[in-house]
Amino acid sequence: MKIRSTPVILVLSTLVQSSYAFSIGRNSLSKIPSFVERPVTSTNSKTLSMVRTGGLEIREEGATPTAGDMTLFVKTGPDGQEPGDCPFAHYVRMVLSEKNLEYTLVPSTHETKPDWLIDHYGGSLPALRHRKECYVESDVIAQYLDFFFIDPKLSPYKKKEMAEAGECTDGFFPAVSRYLKHTPDGDADDLELKANLEAALSKIEDELSREGKSGVYLAGDGEQITLLDCSLAPKLYHMATGLKAFKDNAIDLKNQFPHVKKYSDAVFERKSFQDSIYTEDAIVWGWSNARK
Repeated sequence: MKIRSTPVILVLSTLVQSSYAFSIGRNSLSKIPSFVERPVTSTNSKTLSMVRTGGLEIREEGATPTAGDMTLFVKTGPDGQEPGDCPFAHYVRMVLSEKNLEYTLVPSTHETKPDWLIDHYGGSLPALRHRKECYVESDVIAQYLDFFFIDPKLSPYKKKEMAEAGECTDGFFPAVSRYLKHTPDGDADDLELKANLEAALSKIEDELSREGKSGVYLAGDGEQITLLDCSLAPKLYHMATGLKAFKDNAIDLKNQFPHVKKYSDAVFERKSFQDSIYTEDAIVWGWSNARK
């Protein structure tokens, strides 16, 4: 794979509700890559207060990052050793798989997380350490990987097309979470939460059935998988598993949302999804804890 050798220019920015990724340089401020938009204006004192080394080595800024020496820290499952059911870690792992990037997977409990991850990044998972840098928050990690490792590009469409497709997923996973967590099942509040989830699914259904779409995926003409699909697929997996385990399949995806069902089947069959999958039992265990 050919890697561009342009210098890395880093700025302090916000992404995904003020989630940050931090890159450590000589006498540097905490920074994230310049590909992240919407820069923040702040006082020097505020910026200086964010300086952190995170226990990582000092990096000499220079050439574009290259593949290799990646470690992904993720939460564990019920046994405290195998990877857990986190859809955000699943998202990152799909991106790594789509790009054929090798990495070491480290399932971590609070007790086994590195001190630097707890002390300087709040123990946030997933966390990607790439040589002497660390990035946290799944969207930040995914965009970092897509910017520097462009084969294949997972944001191949115009920004407007990507943004419009992404809008249809707004509020989807919160709706899933609220519905699956709610007890008792079947009461008036439960029915309202079910209706909210169906409304969120309708937005995705409309995007997938949009005129001019020839492929099965979410953005543009639907012919190419994107970061949006890598993010949405694990959340649909959680929803489908949770509906079966807790809600007696109260939402009939095949009949109510046929395009979402077809889409789910397609992304679930991708090698990147299967390579990073966890069991349905792990999902049920996770949501069971949340329902207590």
